Amino acid sequence: MENLSVYHGPIGKEEGERRLAQDGRDGSYLVRNSDSVPGVYCLCVLSSGYVYTYRLHKDDAGSWAADTTPGVQKRYFRQIRNLIAAFQKPEQGIAMPLLYPVTAQLRAQTPGNGLSLTCSGQPQQQKQQPRQKPPSPKLHTAKGQKNRNQKTEPQKAFSHQ
Repeated sequence: MENLSVYHGPIGKEEGERRLAQDGRDGSYLVRNSDSVPGVYCLCVLSSGYVYTYRLHKDDAGSWAADTTPGVQKRYFRQIRNLIAAFQKPEQGIAMPLLYPVTAQLRAQTPGNGLSLTCSGQPQQQKQQPRQKPPSPKLHTAKGQKNRNQKTEPQKAFSHQ
């Protein structure tokens, strides 16, 4: 899992929602550890301002599956990358296809040079654009129901001083 660029580790639900809201595009997605079930991961995707979360787990044979919308047959994959590739196509039992990977990045940014480091340590040029406030994400469960009590407001990732 650690070699997967969209794996963010144990960041928690609120931080996952904040990172997706910061990207702001429908179809943005990431993978994080589940807050409530040890050893289970969550695939989170942003769609129309809501964050939909699907549990990912390994069965006894070592195959990966996702808890999708009820009525959609569960599919098993040998590698998590194959599962993600399958969910990049429409009509797979999730809110929308996985279109834009939100990769885990080191959050430290060197002031003034516009560079940030990825997990591989390679610098990537970031476009300097005026910040727009992303829409506030709202959480949906895998069944596609709103969970209004768990709405969170995005926070600023960086403060330029």
